[in-house]
Amino acid sequence: MDALLVSPGSDLRYLTGYDAKPLERLTCLVLPSSGTPVLIAPHLERAAAVASGIEQLGVEIVTWQETQDPYALTATLVSGGVVALDNHMWAEKVLALAEAMPGVEQRLAGPVLRELRMRKTPQEVEALREAGAAIDRVHTRMGEWLRAGRTEREVGADIADAILAEGHATVDFVIVGSGPNGASPHHEVSDRVIEAGDTVVVDIGGTTPAGYCSDCTRNYVVGGTPDAEYAAYFAVLREAQQAQCEHARAGVTAESVDAVGRQVIADAGYGELFIHRTGHGIGLETHEEPYVVEGNDLVLEAGMAFSIEPGIYLEGRHGARIEDIVVCTADGVERLNLTTRDVVALP
Repeated sequence: MDALLVSPGSDLRYLTGYDAKPLERLTCLVLPSSGTPVLIAPHLERAAAVASGIEQLGVEIVTWQETQDPYALTATLVSGGVVALDNHMWAEKVLALAEAMPGVEQRLAGPVLRELRMRKTPQEVEALREAGAAIDRVHTRMGEWLRAGRTEREVGADIADAILAEGHATVDFVIVGSGPNGASPHHEVSDRVIEAGDTVVVDIGGTTPAGYCSDCTRNYVVGGTPDAEYAAYFAVLREAQQAQCEHARAGVTAESVDAVGRQVIADAGYGELFIHRTGHGIGLETHEEPYVVEGNDLVLEAGMAFSIEPGIYLEGRHGARIEDIVVCTADGVERLNLTTRDVVALP
């Protein structure tokens, strides 16, 4: 590859610290295989780029005015026949760059950048640790909001406020799946009124000021006790998640972590009810590589951070998922979520 072209998003922030706004105007880091890296930016965004400290990394800032063609400007900075574009670049920008550089082959930059981003530095691990502690504090307060007679949407709004109050800069998602809605892994919230005896799946996450994400799922029962059917499969789920956390370590494959828990669930007769992968990497994005799923033979290494979140879902009845963020070490994993993984009974 002769150059990487990186637009606003997590890749640009990872490489430079610049959390640029994703606008219709082109902002693009041109990172040649040799030579000086250049940030192409609208002139009105120059101050923000300078404030990010990007120049201290040896990146030259070149701005363009409203009447200029930024794609033609970018083309003048690229020599060679192959460029790699960040995976989340908008299609209109991809096509405009292709038009400005006829004959230049475009590839995805993901295969290059993921090798860096999958392996967290000690500073990144600490940022994820702080994010995990912040979302744990929200889960410990669940009894303040989650009770019979309130809607999922009302509870979700309170949770969102608490995510910010406990140290996040943004709320990325709030799932409050009560009763039958707990059987939909990505349910979010609805106007369903929570009833006494309901089991509730609460999956929440946000992004801290440092840019790193949290993601944790816990299970609750409101004003009663779970029925026998739920209790039986929750015990299996608890065993599966524990087995996966004990198995994961540097030197094993991502798919083997998935297989360990899936086997426990299948042996108990619930295999068809575990309907998603075991987990996903996490960092500057909630979902990034490595993915913990069948078919991914990637060998885990120390510093890789990912979720371990098996689930069992009975459509029309209820469901459960237990999720921790973990960081791979030489002899196991460090769990970054430390609240109880058992079903929490609330009044």
